[in-house]
Amino acid sequence: MTVESPCPTVPTATLDRLSSVLDAFDGPGRLTLSGVVRRTGLPRSSAHRMLDQLVRMRWLRRDGRDYELGMRLIELGSIALAQDRVHSAAVPVLHELHRMTGCVVHLAVLDGTDIVYLDKIGGRLAGAVPTRVGGRRPARATAAGKVMLAGTTELADTDLARVRESGFAIEKEESLRGFGCVAAPIGPDDSPVAAISVCGPVRSMPFDHRLANPVRAAATRIWRDYQEQLVGVSPVLGRTRAWHAHQVMEPA
Repeated sequence: MTVESPCPTVPTATLDRLSSVLDAFDGPGRLTLSGVVRRTGLPRSSAHRMLDQLVRMRWLRRDGRDYELGMRLIELGSIALAQDRVHSAAVPVLHELHRMTGCVVHLAVLDGTDIVYLDKIGGRLAGAVPTRVGGRRPARATAAGKVMLAGTTELADTDLARVRESGFAIEKEESLRGFGCVAAPIGPDDSPVAAISVCGPVRSMPFDHRLANPVRAAATRIWRDYQEQLVGVSPVLGRTRAWHAHQVMEPA
């Protein structure tokens, strides 16, 4: 006998319903009206009305019977990243770290028990690593998640305590089969705002100071540049600090 999965809790307020409809598109592919009803638990007439409103607002796009995320959400997502100071400070460092290591470089933030990727730089190797900007992974299964959890949770967990003491985390095939990562936190040890990680084939990555040192130096540089955005510095001082950080990141 087939057991039907329980219906989701039906949202009542208008904003809750709109949010529920948009959340239904969190995944690959398009959805029909029936698919939205199934994922949200909304009455068919309400779901249809919400879909029409979202299409008019350009938050969704309709193609025949199918719906998909619209251009307005892409625009807003791009604006959100452009306004994010941590991301702004990180962008040049992500590219430099990729050039130095040859690895795929991620910038991530903690959201509950997951991490969310804000950026990904990786050249040809990037296509082999199944991560994406906006994608989620369980924090405990990723190096980036571990270094952020180590700074935001009680350290009764001995693994996280070691991560916090060392200043970086290592992950081998816990999140992605065949790949490993080395990550460092961005910000204070007890309250990191983000994390930076390098990722590559587990068989070819040196999981020691050869990767940990440049990743930690990159995280320090991002945090310094982020703070300078907040308080403002003279152009000469900013260039001097950036030059010094570059020297720290240079391989020996």
